[in-house]
Amino acid sequence: MTRPGRPAGPAAETEEIVLTAALELLLTEGAAALTPARLHAVTGVARSTVYRHWPMPRDFLAALIAVAPHPPVRPTGDLAADLHAEVDGLCDRLRDKPVAAFLRALVTASATDPSCAELRRRYVSDLLTPFHAAFRAHGTTDDAYIEEAATTIVSPLLVDALLLDHPIDRERAHRAVDHALARTHHFEESAP
Repeated sequence: MTRPGRPAGPAAETEEIVLTAALELLLTEGAAALTPARLHAVTGVARSTVYRHWPMPRDFLAALIAVAPHPPVRPTGDLAADLHAEVDGLCDRLRDKPVAAFLRALVTASATDPSCAELRRRYVSDLLTPFHAAFRAHGTTDDAYIEEAATTIVSPLLVDALLLDHPIDRERAHRAVDHALARTHHFEESAP
C-alpha cells in the first residue's frame, strides 16, 4: 500500500533549475550565496520546496557533487598513455570547466562549516579516481602506492589552480606523470 503525500525529492525539472542556478551563484559569488532564500529569489521555485530539499549551503554543494559529470575511464593497457590522457583531461577540467572554482568554494565553505570538509575530500577523491583506475588496469594492486602515485600527479595541479592562481601548466602535469611512472617502474622492479 502506498501512502499519498509529497515525493521524496524534487521533480527533475525543479532540481535542474535550482542546481543550475546554485552552480552559477557558487561560481560568481561563492558558497555563501547558496541559501534557500537566495535560490528562491533567483529561480522562482517555491521557497518551501527549496528549504525542504536544500536547507543549508552544504546541501547544495552535496547535490552539485552528486550530479557532477565523471568522465568515463577507458584504460588502453598502456599505463603511460592512460596517465597522460587522464592528466590532460584534468588540465582541461581545471582550465575550461568550473572544477577549480568549485574546489575553491568547497575550501571556503569548509572554513566556516566543518561538515563541508567531507564534501571537499569526496570531490578531490573523485578527481583522483581515474588515476587509481589507470594504475589498477595496469595491474598495480598496492592501494597505498596507488594513492601516493595519484596524489603525486594531481597535487601540483590543485596547488597551482587553488592556492597560487597559476594557469594550468600541462607540461608540468606531464612531468609529474613521468615522475610517477619512473617511481612505478622502480616499485615494480623491487617488488618480490
